[in-house]
Amino acid sequence: MRNIVMVVSYDGTAYSGFQVQPRDNSIQQELENAIFILTGEHVKVISSGRTDAGVHAKAQVINFATESIIPVERWCLALNARLPEDIVVHKASEAPLKFHARHYAKRKTYRYTIQRSKIPNVFHRYTSFHHPTQLDLSEMQKALTYIIGEHDFSAFCSARTPVGSHVRTIYEATMELIAEPSNGDGQAGVIHISITGNGFLYNMVRIIVRDAAADWARKTKWR
Repeated sequence: MRNIVMVVSYDGTAYSGFQVQPRDNSIQQELENAIFILTGEHVKVISSGRTDAGVHAKAQVINFATESIIPVERWCLALNARLPEDIVVHKASEAPLKFHARHYAKRKTYRYTIQRSKIPNVFHRYTSFHHPTQLDLSEMQKALTYIIGEHDFSAFCSARTPVGSHVRTIYEATMELIAEPSNGDGQAGVIHISITGNGFLYNMVRIIVRDAAADWARKTKWR
């Protein structure tokens, strides 16, 4: 038995999230189907995190046990030829059987992107949240400092979050504005909010950013 570890990227627009769902398509399902087509094995893919519906991943770590003798250097090309175009395997390696992608994950980073402009950008509709009104960027930056550390994030998770501890530790929370020509729009551009922690609750980052953005907008007059 071998334990194969991979780094994958995907566009989550067409999926219900990473984890297998009873009726909806998922990233895990597509990976397991591709591995079955390649090896004839029904494997269970383990991920470092369970992304929500519509969420994308740049470098998600997965692992699975297999009896296949396919050389590790051939896994990427072989699987990519059997995966849909919106899922890509970047790297494959072999790890000890005890390695578990979720249990061994030390930290995770979520990046939430806001398109701050009066008119939405059609090319960003699947990768950013459009916000048409002004935002107080200095207050946003200040607010991010308050979530750093160990806290109970019960107020920032969906009601669908499984029962259990809602305490998480946030190591870093940063914001970056990439300005665009405003045409009188004022502070138009793309805002990247990156949050790194030991784990996240269901919809936690989405709620932190969207609820806070709505609050900041209410406090700011349109210029």
